[in-house]
Amino acid sequence: MKSFSNAEISEKLSQIAEYLEMQEVPFKPRAYQKVAETIQALAEPVHALFAKGGVKALEEIPGVGKGIAEKIEELFKTGKISELEKLKKKTPVDLASLTKIQGVGPKSIRTLYQKLGVKTVADLEKAAVQGRVRGLEGFGVKSEENILKGVSFAKKSAGRFPLGDALPLARAIEERLRARKDVVRAVAAGSLRRRKETIGDIDILVISEHPEAVMDFVAGMPEVARVYGKGGTKTSVRLSSGLNLDVRVVPEGSYGAALMYFTGSKDHNVALRSLAMKKGYKLNEYGLFLLDADVRGYGKGEYARKEKRAAGTTEREIYQKLGMDYIEPELRENTGEIDAAIHHKLPNLIEYGSLKGDLQVQTKWSDGDASIEEMAIAAMRAGLSYMAVTDHTKYLTVAMGLNEAQVAAQGKEIDSVNKKLQVKGYKFRVLKGTECDIKKDGSLDLADSTLAKLDVVGISVHSYFKMTRAEQTARIIRAMENPHADILFHPTGRIVGRREPYEVDMEQIIKAAKRTGTILEIDALERLDLKDEYIKMAVKAGLPRQSRAEAGVKMTIDSDAHATEHFGALEYGIAQARRGWASKKDIVNTFSVQEMLKMFKK
Repeated sequence: MKSFSNAEISEKLSQIAEYLEMQEVPFKPRAYQKVAETIQALAEPVHALFAKGGVKALEEIPGVGKGIAEKIEELFKTGKISELEKLKKKTPVDLASLTKIQGVGPKSIRTLYQKLGVKTVADLEKAAVQGRVRGLEGFGVKSEENILKGVSFAKKSAGRFPLGDALPLARAIEERLRARKDVVRAVAAGSLRRRKETIGDIDILVISEHPEAVMDFVAGMPEVARVYGKGGTKTSVRLSSGLNLDVRVVPEGSYGAALMYFTGSKDHNVALRSLAMKKGYKLNEYGLFLLDADVRGYGKGEYARKEKRAAGTTEREIYQKLGMDYIEPELRENTGEIDAAIHHKLPNLIEYGSLKGDLQVQTKWSDGDASIEEMAIAAMRAGLSYMAVTDHTKYLTVAMGLNEAQVAAQGKEIDSVNKKLQVKGYKFRVLKGTECDIKKDGSLDLADSTLAKLDVVGISVHSYFKMTRAEQTARIIRAMENPHADILFHPTGRIVGRREPYEVDMEQIIKAAKRTGTILEIDALERLDLKDEYIKMAVKAGLPRQSRAEAGVKMTIDSDAHATEHFGALEYGIAQARRGWASKKDIVNTFSVQEMLKMFKK
């Protein structure tokens, strides 16, 4: 039996969808894509579900019929899906890489393959550089320029995986290691523990008295595609997903030091070691050692360094010995956290699981996959007590955006859903909202009279990404000045690993947010927008002469859910907020619905 992570299964089903779309097969591509998104967001590994209940258990996954369930079964049993292999042979292109180029979809890939023989990103770049793309039907000079920009961006992102892909995979491996009787502890360190936006590899530290058995286990895991190296206490492998994995067994007495060493960024670790030296210590992955006062300096010739172990079992005791407060992993980037820890000025970071609501949720009314009631029930299961329905508006025709009449009709359905939930005894509220498009001139896509009747008005940019920095900034600020605009959704428009942000002066946007009382969003699903540096700018963390109460701009962490499974992404938004030094009080949807609504302009 082969083992595949949810992300790997999702990727294969998504590829089937894209190949079918390439061939203009009706209906089936969307069915496969919806299942791919569902599986990507599932908390429980699909292989575990299959092990418990076979194909029947797979069919209980939303959207999975007998046909798709049998294909997943085939993947587990043979390591391949025969239909996908046939589709690849019919159109032998590197679909996974090509679709990562902004503006290049399945149908354009088919055209590029048939007309220019493009199979890879390198082929695409060569054709664009030579000016051969612009002559194709449906393309042009601008398309060619955008393709080259997309290729450049893809190169920069190569070899890195979104947090949302890497974290579930790392957790599954952690749990498998912890389930072994000879493993005391297993924790993922590195950039994953710091919750970076993208992950290059996974580092897992293990405490075990039987390291060789653990190394054999890691090298033999079914998702291991290649073993780079296998020693007595460290094994390095490449997973079938493309991620590299290092597993190290460390002594229990050095576990805290090793976890600290393999978690912090290079700059953070260098700064810590420098601080330790100034205090008469040596700090490394084995522990914190106090150097004898008589031999700390260099004399003539060689000298013996007398070291006394001071700490190492836990990270907290090491920080304490160095005269510092404990620094949360998400902050360990050497961006002021060490000085703040010394002077006891670290923020009280927002905690995971502390959100009470979600203020950006799409439904079947526009481009979502579920009804208002289905999304409400899913939000409740995710531990929330309110959500705002924020379907797109009419300007965004590709997402079936709503006009004023449709927004009013949707409001009546929301009233009906709220009454139904109340009758059933649920303490949950669905808010009337919108994701209102910002037009080119900064005006909004719905009339003020419609916006005034809504509980939540989110505004966002979905067009004219190529405006100059000054023009884009002025456009957004004008929209923020609308008295009904409560939240600026995904402020820079980026999609991690797929699309760069548009040019915008975020310092001016943040100042405008403070002036106008507009809340800034941290979009959690695939954007992680705002970036951590802008979040830190918004909360004004670490400024000694300016109080946070005077300077801070309020934010919201939203899932941008388009399906019932997407509420799990809120965790990644919280991680991003923590990396930006945000506290619970900085995030409006940590408050009750009544308290939160008082923070809006209305």
